[in-house]
Amino acid sequence: MLKLWKWYQNCLSVSPLKTQVISSGFLWGVGDISAQYITHATAKSRLQLSDSDEKFKVNWKRVAVTSMFGFGFVGPVGHLWYEGLDRFIRLRLQMQPKSVRFVATKVAMDSIIFGPLDLFVFFTYMGFSAGKNVSQVKEDVKRDFLPALILEGGVWPIVQVANFRYVPVRYQLLYVNIFCLLDSAFLSWVEQQKDAAWKQWFTSFHSLEERGGKGGL
Repeated sequence: MLKLWKWYQNCLSVSPLKTQVISSGFLWGVGDISAQYITHATAKSRLQLSDSDEKFKVNWKRVAVTSMFGFGFVGPVGHLWYEGLDRFIRLRLQMQPKSVRFVATKVAMDSIIFGPLDLFVFFTYMGFSAGKNVSQVKEDVKRDFLPALILEGGVWPIVQVANFRYVPVRYQLLYVNIFCLLDSAFLSWVEQQKDAAWKQWFTSFHSLEERGGKGGL
């Protein structure tokens, strides 16, 4: 394990962007396999599948599609985001590194900017990768974005407080990618749930809020 860590550190020193891209793609692929297994296990218990249907088979095409999101977006954009965010807050806002204000500002900006962007790009990309047209992708994003944003909003800020407070900048994306192993499984699971009842609750609640807002004008 120590040799593996030293090897990773060396790769990160020599080719930081390449290392972040490869590790992101790998972890998002593993996360999707986990999501497929969870979905299969849930369906098996809910639908009472026969013994012949119980065997779990990995959809490698879906794994490849999800991995490409890690390769093409999370890796490069995440690398630039964490490096740029740190420089912006230290140099432009002139906040003391690791102070309460420094960490709180980082968490706030990450939650407001990068978090929603990451979800929007993920669901849009997954829709187009499945061969859907623009209107279908819009419906998918409308269905999946808000539930995922609300559920993740209660977890990621806590994860990022520890990240921005204790983890050096060069390792912050690795830290995030480790949690993305779970996050990619969660997002893939959300995307595969289609029009599940729990999603409809979020969209119905949002629609009621919009109607109430319009009625008050």
